[in-house]
Amino acid sequence: MIDVTEIKKSFGSLQVLKGIDLHIDRGEVVSIVGPSGAGKTTLLQIIGTLDRPDSGSVCVDGIDVTTLSQKALADFRNRHLGFVFQFHQLLPEFTALENIMIPAYIAGKANKEAKERARELLQFMGLADRADHKPAELSGGEKQRVAVARALVNNPAVILADEPSGSLDTQNKQELHQLFFDLRNQFGQTFVIVTHDEQLATLTDRTIHLKDGAICPVEPVSPEEPVAPAELITPMDMRAEL
Repeated sequence: MIDVTEIKKSFGSLQVLKGIDLHIDRGEVVSIVGPSGAGKTTLLQIIGTLDRPDSGSVCVDGIDVTTLSQKALADFRNRHLGFVFQFHQLLPEFTALENIMIPAYIAGKANKEAKERARELLQFMGLADRADHKPAELSGGEKQRVAVARALVNNPAVILADEPSGSLDTQNKQELHQLFFDLRNQFGQTFVIVTHDEQLATLTDRTIHLKDGAICPVEPVSPEEPVAPAELITPMDMRAEL
């Protein structure tokens, strides 16, 4: 689904990505973790065609996106990629249903088709009764689920999420994490998730560790060597020593 080859990216004299190679299969849920400044968000933005690398190639769903023009990139992004951010980014003047429909309109889909798809997603999210509510009338967890539905409305090949549960409380965070796996299990959806949440990272199929712009190999944890039992000293031995 995603092939990243020798991606390098600098901002001025600062080299943020230092030759990243990465392969992600269709239907995989992959997390990208690392300290602040490691290059996680930059890598996600390059995979999502929101930024261009200085060198290297990125293939998504069989298409080398680094060769596309800006106009072609915008069309590709709308039809093949979905984005979920830490904050929902819903438009306050539109209802939940209308927010979900917006990417479908941009893709040129008819109103009836867009509305049916949006309602299907709201039903899957358990939000069918919130379709006509505006963001101010929704809880934090509900807003983020609407944002996920919006990302899914055009049936994207990949969902790219940047700290998607970072602003949620524990219960809503756990529900959102479970939703990702429900979507993968039911629809084969591919997810690439940048996160600082250790719980989410441990749940994913694979975790990519970034540090100083490079992928860190994860060394296998060797089993601890058994500790030899202390030599047993009997009361008879103690008397002999005395």
